[in-house]
Amino acid sequence: MTITARCHKLLEAEILQRSSQIVSVIDDQVYIFGGELRPREPRDNDIHAVSLGNAAAVTSQAASSQAPCPRVGTASTTINGKIYLFSGRGGVAMTPIEEHGAVWEYDPSTTTWTLLQSSDTSKAYPAARSYHCMTSDGKDIIYVHAGCPENGRLSDLWAFSISRNEWTELAPAFDPPRGGTSIAFADGRVYRMNGFDGKTEQGGNLDIYTAETNSWDSHLYSPDGQAGPSPRSVSALLPISIKDRSYLITLFGERDPSSLGHQGAGKMLGGVWGFDVENKKWEQVDLQGSELPVARGWFDADVAGPGSLIVHGGLGESNDRLGDVWKLDFA
Repeated sequence: MTITARCHKLLEAEILQRSSQIVSVIDDQVYIFGGELRPREPRDNDIHAVSLGNAAAVTSQAASSQAPCPRVGTASTTINGKIYLFSGRGGVAMTPIEEHGAVWEYDPSTTTWTLLQSSDTSKAYPAARSYHCMTSDGKDIIYVHAGCPENGRLSDLWAFSISRNEWTELAPAFDPPRGGTSIAFADGRVYRMNGFDGKTEQGGNLDIYTAETNSWDSHLYSPDGQAGPSPRSVSALLPISIKDRSYLITLFGERDPSSLGHQGAGKMLGGVWGFDVENKKWEQVDLQGSELPVARGWFDADVAGPGSLIVHGGLGESNDRLGDVWKLDFA
């Protein structure tokens, strides 16, 4: 089946120019938090909202004293109309933000933040980190995976139950440990791919976690850009439905890091790929539209309905922070 995605540029705004931020879609609102405009300087800790019904303007909510501190490289997921985020890096030293396993919850209906502390502080919880990834089962469980702690990289997987305020350490994913990887929850399983291990971008493995057995399996593919997406990091992986079939969509990302490290932009990718979960086959998506998103990494994206994605911002190949918001409708 040929997959197409019609690209609609919703808006572009200076206040939205940032990379290493989070994007969460709830109902017809796109919520943007965190990120940086200049390297290693968190831009703000306000909430910026874009309406999918009327995308002519951005509404910004100034941070309250109860809001998370400014941060970059955090991760988020949504459950039952609320946004959840964990850790990130910030402060003058731009080190991982240590909140002792607490998870931030944002409720758009009341525009308030709540810090969810573990119900049992004697139990283990995930280390503070940045450039990790999160997903959820859509009901109660948040998954946190990998990323960069104070030193090195991680391959761990943790589950946080919102109803119990409790962390559980799960089986770690396959090595190598990595930052800038992506996970998604689809058809009852967690899928993981890509990332940067400190030397090279990863590719060729779609790793699959099954909660019932607390175990990982791996689907191998050729990451040659023809049979499957090429290796990359700081991209995205999201579950959508196309013609009543479950797909994973991976898009954009960095394929070769900058020699300047976090101060510069590497080689960015502009392609979009779809993985048929049942048939276990990749297909490159045909992007259509009068204007198409430029290649980027260090961005974020989220699902907006069964067959649509929202893409925002990130770092372009010219080392410029992007402030655009796109809607991609798949068919």
